[in-house]
Amino acid sequence: MVKAHVSTHELVAGRYRPLDVLHRETNRTCWYGEDVGSERPCLLTEIALPAGTDEETSLRTAAGVVRMSKTMRVLSPGRIAAVVDAVAQDGVLWTVTEPVDGIPLGELLGRQGTFDHVRAARVGLELLEVLEAAHGEGITHGELSPGQVFVHHQGSVVVTGFGLAGATLAPRLSAPSYASPEQARDERIGPAADLWALGAILYTLVEGRPPFRDRDRPAATLKGVDRLPLRAPVRAGPLTPVVQGLLRKSSQERMSRASARSALLRVLDEDPQAALQEEQPRSRRVLHGVAPGRGSRLLVAGTALAVVTVAAAVLVVTKALPGSDSSTTGEAPAPSASASASAPAPVPPAPSPSVTAPGNRTDESPRPPSSPAPTPSPSRSATPTAGTGLPAGYREYHSPEGFSLALPKGWKPLETSRQEDLAYRVTFGASGDPRTLAVTYSKAVGTDAVAVWRDDVEPGLRDNPGYERLGDIRATSYQGRQAADMQWVEEVDGTRVRTFGRGFLIGEGRGYSLRWTTPAADWNDDANQEALDTFLRTFRVPSS
Repeated sequence: MVKAHVSTHELVAGRYRPLDVLHRETNRTCWYGEDVGSERPCLLTEIALPAGTDEETSLRTAAGVVRMSKTMRVLSPGRIAAVVDAVAQDGVLWTVTEPVDGIPLGELLGRQGTFDHVRAARVGLELLEVLEAAHGEGITHGELSPGQVFVHHQGSVVVTGFGLAGATLAPRLSAPSYASPEQARDERIGPAADLWALGAILYTLVEGRPPFRDRDRPAATLKGVDRLPLRAPVRAGPLTPVVQGLLRKSSQERMSRASARSALLRVLDEDPQAALQEEQPRSRRVLHGVAPGRGSRLLVAGTALAVVTVAAAVLVVTKALPGSDSSTTGEAPAPSASASASAPAPVPPAPSPSVTAPGNRTDESPRPPSSPAPTPSPSRSATPTAGTGLPAGYREYHSPEGFSLALPKGWKPLETSRQEDLAYRVTFGASGDPRTLAVTYSKAVGTDAVAVWRDDVEPGLRDNPGYERLGDIRATSYQGRQAADMQWVEEVDGTRVRTFGRGFLIGEGRGYSLRWTTPAADWNDDANQEALDTFLRTFRVPSS
């Protein structure tokens, strides 16, 4: 655990206190900080303004960054870090961003080593979706780098830094080894520069270093980007064509977004087993510079922060079973879901910011328009049962309704409710165990998973004691299907419980949802995260 230190920095704008450095780039420093007025955590980014910038220009620049953040959050909901304030002070532009419950991609790479081609492809698809949304509105990021990408617990990603290009004297210098050749030549840039940066990020993920070495002087690095030939990747495997296509020196010859998406999807399609079984690291940590108490506040505040899903897409939820009452089981009405490619594991947004999702969710592979499900990694304490690939004590269960999944020892169906032949719900648990898993099926879930959670499920949950949604309802994909995730807390028989719901569509108006409910205080326990990972990884719908 990294301990917070007492900051000697003066308050920014009399309100924001920098606490600990998260990461540094050539012309930019990102801090963990807090809003001393509200006592809420935040991220503070310190960017040097050009010498001699007048007050009017500074104010205009600050307002532009906030405006761009709002625009991008509409274009790419859940995947953009929300800039809540921007202040120009003493020649420095400070942006104030809601805390991101995750870890910068560059730091993750340094801690865990290179990515395999499947995991890198998932990240690439996630980033590509954000770029497609921006480019469709004529917006160029201009400074995309591993320092601008945060990886959420469950593998989803959040992008920061939109609107900052042009705010500094030499914006391309923030991450010169990811700058495009046209930026190195100080030429006007467009969407092609972001595609180069995407290629450079993919290269770094699989090779462990940027395509062009970061030299002592930014100018020397940029000269290399412009003039030196690309070092052929040696670990990219099937990603090699897309990496080389995105890193063509001429912006006019660079691979297009559509071609890049097709190439990345082919990588996943050609290696389905790796995409489904790849283990994801489970290391969890308190955010740098945040003590336990402060970390809890950071996580709660950061829950609303949009996170770009590495696995991609939105788990689509199905409608709640009519007549169901979440207060009787400690779970909110289960949404039917729509499945997509694969879905990211749940993001625990309350207790303490974990870098990796419960279990193994640092990568998920996206499918249009989402990404594949997170591949859970084995629990740190449990050994897989020989020959099954399951954690110790788990067994495969085949339900009379046709679906199957792995359950912990002693778990069985506790209750099954039906509404004629339209829907059913099976609730699993064990005697003396406060946790439950509910599987819901419905023939009438609609076509918009997020809307089902928002319009059909949540209105009923609001009547439950202590109900509070955690973060946004997040679109994603699950096992190749459209899906959506939602998390909430409520009071059940005097106990505060927390529920993660994932819904996915299986076609013809049909869908499933999985709801995992535990005491809120125990949410981050390894055994609970392992259980959720295992349920998501092993759930199978009846073959039709």
